[in-house]
Parts: sequence; C-alpha cells; structure tokens
Amino acid sequence: MRLLPLLSIFLMCSACASNKKTQQTQTSVPRTTASAPMASAASSGEYTITAIKGKFLSIDSTGARVFLNVYGRRPGGEPLTVDDLSSHFLVNYVMYADYNNRDRLGYGNVPLNAQSVVPDGDHLTMIFDVKKPTNASNAVLLTEISETTSGKKSLNDIPIRFKATKLSDRFSLYSPNGQLPQLKNYVNVNDTVVIRDVAGTSKQLYLFRYKHDFDPAQSPMNTSSRPAPRSLAVDTALMVMTNQPIQLPEEGLYFFVEDTTDAAGLGLVAVDKRFPRITRPEKLVKPVLYMSTSQEITELNNATDAKKALDRYWLSLMSGNEEVARRAIRAYYNRVEEANKLFTTYKEGWKTDKGMIYIVLGPPDRVQRSRDREVWVYTKRANVSEINFTFNKRPNQFVEDHYELVRYVEYQPIWYPIVEAWRTGAIRE
Repeated sequence: MRLLPLLSIFLMCSACASNKKTQQTQTSVPRTTASAPMASAASSGEYTITAIKGKFLSIDSTGARVFLNVYGRRPGGEPLTVDDLSSHFLVNYVMYADYNNRDRLGYGNVPLNAQSVVPDGDHLTMIFDVKKPTNASNAVLLTEISETTSGKKSLNDIPIRFKATKLSDRFSLYSPNGQLPQLKNYVNVNDTVVIRDVAGTSKQLYLFRYKHDFDPAQSPMNTSSRPAPRSLAVDTALMVMTNQPIQLPEEGLYFFVEDTTDAAGLGLVAVDKRFPRITRPEKLVKPVLYMSTSQEITELNNATDAKKALDRYWLSLMSGNEEVARRAIRAYYNRVEEANKLFTTYKEGWKTDKGMIYIVLGPPDRVQRSRDREVWVYTKRANVSEINFTFNKRPNQFVEDHYELVRYVEYQPIWYPIVEAWRTGAIRE
C-alpha cells in the first residue's frame, strides 16, 4: 500500500484551516445561565454574537472590574468592530445573590465606546466596573448583549467574590504590554507574559514549576473509582514580581502563590510554541486514544517512527482511502485544537473530560449551568433524540474552571456508534 504523507499535508493545511473558531457561547435556561461551547451560527444579513468569555478582577473592597471577550460576526462574516458593537447592540447587566436566588443586588448598562471596548486580535474586549452590593460579599453577574434589530440576546454569567480572598481574584495573566487580561490558562514557552492586577501593583510572588504529564480523560462509561490523586513534585522554585515581564522557559505546570502555605494560587500551563495546535508526531499520537482500541494505542506508543505509524493507523481505518483519511485527520485534529483553546485548565484541553466529549461529539446544542455544574445537551446523536452530559466543578488549587464528567455505563449506545463514525471517516467538517 502506497502511503502518502497524510500528516505532513494536514500540518501544512491546518494553519489556514483554523479560521473556523468555536468559543464559549451562551444560552438562557430557566433559573440558570449558560456559558459553554456551542456551534457558532451567524445568520446571513445579521450582526451576531458568537461567543462571550468573562472574568472579574477585584479593584478594592468597593468593587470589581469585569472583562468580557466578545466574539461576533458582521453580515458578511467579518469579525465585529468597535463601531459595529456600539451601533447594533445594547449591553445590560444585573447582579443576583446566587444562581438560585433572583433577588437583584444591582443592575446597570454598559456604554459602548472606545474606552469600554478594545479590539484584541480576533475579538473585542469589553471593560466595565461594578460596585459591591450593600451587605453582600458575593454575587452572580449576568450580562446581556442584545442585537437591536432582531432582539436576539447573548448571555454570560460570572460569579464575583468581592472579598477577593484568592490570588486569582486580584491578579491575572496579562498581555505582554500589560493592557488586557488573557482569559486562558496557558502560555507558550518563552513568550513574554505579565502577572498583574488592575492597579499595576508590584508584588513578590513565589513561582513553582511541576513537570508532570497528566493523564487524559477516561471513557464516559468508566464508572470505576478514580485513582487517588498523586502528589506533584516541585521541579523548580523561584521568585517573580507582578507587573514585570517574565518568561516561562520550559513546558510544565506553573503555580504562582503569595505565600508558600497558600492553598490556592494562579496556575498556568506552559506549552510548546504551536499550541493549541498539535504538530509533533509523537504528540499527535496521544489524542487518538478516544477513538482507538487498546491494541492500537499500544502499537502507536511503541512505534519507532510515530509519523509513519500514524499514517498507517489512519489509512488502515479508512480502508486505504487516502482522501477520506485526510478529511478525517483534519476534522479530528481541528476538534483537538478547539478543545485545547476552550478547556485547558491545569492540563491540556484535549485531556480534560470536557475536551474528550467535545472532540468526539462536537459542540453541544444547548448548555445548562448552575453554581458548580454544567449540563451539555446533545440532540439527534446516534439515533437518540437527546442525551445529557453532566460536569461537576472540581475544586483545585490551580484554576477555577476545571470540571469532571459524571460517568454512566448507559452512554454506550450513543458513544460507540459515534466513535465508529470517526473510525470509518463518516464524520467530516
């Protein structure tokens, strides 16, 4: 069988095939709000919000600053400009005591101008301040962006702690120029980054590096008890200053704390220069775990030439059809790249439970969210009218947004047919 360099062709094409961007989108549901990935579907002739992702940082004891990354499209498909947002949308917010308590603690609107909306690459960053409600140390901020012609609304929710007890409530990863927080949990090795607060305070932090290869997600049908968490060995320890440029020179998990006894801090994964894309053959092998047999994975891991082994793997699955294999490779690794963008926490996004579900099933059709839980709803998958995947927030010292799937053996009739569709090249994007 003649082997074309399938992976080489994919790697050359994927740089320009990554224009399809799926980020975190919102759907309103009764007594909850939602903020999770969904397929972007900008209608022709409309100005559309396709995604919102948010974060707060404490200003002081009286209030917090809110940052919303807003992704959107003009009628022709181009990204929204500041003028588009101010001309075609209205933005309001309301603060509630809790996800299950609709007592309003405060509300207001956000003026859209050059001071409150800043272009930032492929999105706009909206910036506004909210005051601490009287007699409340916590709140849920619900922001509503309404398109003025169609009335369509996009929602985003952020729990705010006005006491700002955690380092991540006050400090964040910022762009190298120190102007805007970066709403992600990863940086590329040797990139210049800044850890700062809204005031630009100079503060000494302890920085620890853990060189640890975290395990990928287990099958959604695996209901056996999870192994006890392993302790992480510190590989490097040093001191850094906030509001000063720093570089993370090696891959690994970095952990910033104010004091060595702190139970929580600010975690960042340092990854290679191509991330969220995966380009090295030895790394491309790993994510096919979710669509492979144990024997196939063993053969791939033991191969002396990872690239040739992957070519053989994909061609074998596609019965030697090189064109089908090429389309399947592109579709699968595009999903892996999007999972890395969306779900990287203290480990790469493709390894997380959300990343696994996203790679195999794609973005959910609907999301329901409460205080510590997200439910992803898929409709019309594998001849099933509706299937739900529930993710519970898992507290940890590194990040705020790590979730774990509630597993059930009953997922088998849905999961296996979709995996088989990947293995035969039936899934194309």
